[in-house]
Amino acid sequence: MQRVQTVGDVVGRWFPVIVLVAGAVALAVPGVFDGWSSAVPWLLALIMLGMGMTLRPVDFAYIVRRPAAFAIGLGAQYVVMPAVGWLLTVLVDLPPEIAVGVILVACAPGGTASNVMVFLARGDVALSVAMTSVSTLVAPIVTPLLVLLLAGQYLPVSAGSLFFSIVQIVLIPVVLGFLLRRFAGGVVDRITPALPLASVIGITTVVMIVVAGSADALFAAGLAIVGVVIVHNLAGLALGYAVARAFGLDATARRAVSIEVGMQNSGLAATLGTVHFGPAAALPGAVFSVWHNVSGAALASYWSKRPVPVTTTRE
Repeated sequence: MQRVQTVGDVVGRWFPVIVLVAGAVALAVPGVFDGWSSAVPWLLALIMLGMGMTLRPVDFAYIVRRPAAFAIGLGAQYVVMPAVGWLLTVLVDLPPEIAVGVILVACAPGGTASNVMVFLARGDVALSVAMTSVSTLVAPIVTPLLVLLLAGQYLPVSAGSLFFSIVQIVLIPVVLGFLLRRFAGGVVDRITPALPLASVIGITTVVMIVVAGSADALFAAGLAIVGVVIVHNLAGLALGYAVARAFGLDATARRAVSIEVGMQNSGLAATLGTVHFGPAAALPGAVFSVWHNVSGAALASYWSKRPVPVTTTRE
């Protein structure tokens, strides 16, 4: 029987095109978005609220069922991308604000679109959801400390300020969304089908605001920024897969870890850059938002055509 397409399927397929067009529009008419930067934290908070409303207690059961796979994936999330991001800022001569922006992306939790990509890739969706959820919940502690460690050489970093921003923008909305599902499940179930579309609108708007606000910086150092973002993302995808394979995870788990590691919550990185470091620091996050949806969708499409035998650990 042919599976009926959901809104999430359509969003996953067209999201890369949508964000590419949005970025181009923002570059073409940046003045349209003047004064919109204050809306970025609120938009991300709404996206995180929607993510919280999709969570259920059973999503965390994976941690108990397969603690080793979860620990390997979460460890890779917060080791691989920060290490690669820091190395790129050392190797490539970037302005300080943009270098900090690269590190913000590197130290962010898993991306909000990763679960859809893992589903399309026939990966371990339960592992993907557990990694996204927990990496998001621990982000108020882990992300500021990593940014302080890796980005302090470029600009002054206040780990305390980053902590409070992440709590306000990410943790509180996610927990509130989770509680809404727990105590008002009937209402949440009725609006859940619209959440993927709402997330696309929110993320796309954030990309447009950030790209428009830092258009001059993008034109000045565009190729360097785009090159660093592409290498960062591809390295995350490849190394995430390699780490999972080295630890003997099965093929579906390797796909999930690869995508989770390579796809960051770049909207959070762009928001933190905007609030704490300036428009240029938000630019790597905006470019990453565009690119990782393109690469993630391409990889998901490739893997979707390669079914995975349940009993094998090799593809």
